[in-house]
Amino acid sequence: MCGIAGKVSDRNAVPAELIARMCAAQEHRGPDSRGIHLDDGVGLGIQRLRVIDIETGDQPIYNEDRTVAVVLNGEIYNYRELREALRARGHSFATDGDTEVIAHLYEEHGPDLVEHLNGMFAFALWDQRERRLLLARDRVGKKPLYYCARGGELSFASELGALLQDPEIPREIDPSAVDEYLAYGYIQAPASIWRDVRKLPPAHTLGWHDGDFAIDRYWRLDYARKNAAAQPEIEAELRELISAAVRRRMIADVPLGAFLSGGLDSST
Repeated sequence: MCGIAGKVSDRNAVPAELIARMCAAQEHRGPDSRGIHLDDGVGLGIQRLRVIDIETGDQPIYNEDRTVAVVLNGEIYNYRELREALRARGHSFATDGDTEVIAHLYEEHGPDLVEHLNGMFAFALWDQRERRLLLARDRVGKKPLYYCARGGELSFASELGALLQDPEIPREIDPSAVDEYLAYGYIQAPASIWRDVRKLPPAHTLGWHDGDFAIDRYWRLDYARKNAAAQPEIEAELRELISAAVRRRMIADVPLGAFLSGGLDSST
């Protein structure tokens, strides 16, 4: 678990001290290292928990000429396959981790890179040439990402406490969000407890450029396709899918453990 944060502005410099405060507010998410990237009108920050590529994987991570910067909270399960395909297309890698594939995939596919990722993630990518910020969240929303856009500026963070380190963010509570929390025990995306702070919904990207931003959905669950196989074949396919999913999650340079809840997935 890591924590990311940042701010972009079409008119003001972003102070390094602000990004440092946003990172410090979520140091519990990533106690192993802190990284900050500053450019004209942008600041990205990361509190990293080292799991993959402990020696060279500290973030932010860049492409070859450092015109693309990435901070990632999460894990890309198919990064090894993606890395080999990108190397075959002429890309060179400076690390052995999963974050770097995002930078090079962006060079190949732009914002559509998310369609190639198998993983749990929330990431921020800064394109220096285009002065474009890309935020993305995984398909089912395992990794959180909050943002606040106002007057040509946008701030984001993995946690509300980190986001509110930016003193320019309004602090007005949303009564409808309070009502939703009391009714359901949580607040559904894209709302948050603060009226002007939103959650980036699962399976969505947010693109910011020159003070304007747009949100796009890149995936949705589809129940239209039916499996007509017999039960033994379905059982065999389910077992293989679960085994493959577990294998993907075993990639790490530190010891791993599993928590079984006793629910449907753990019992299966």
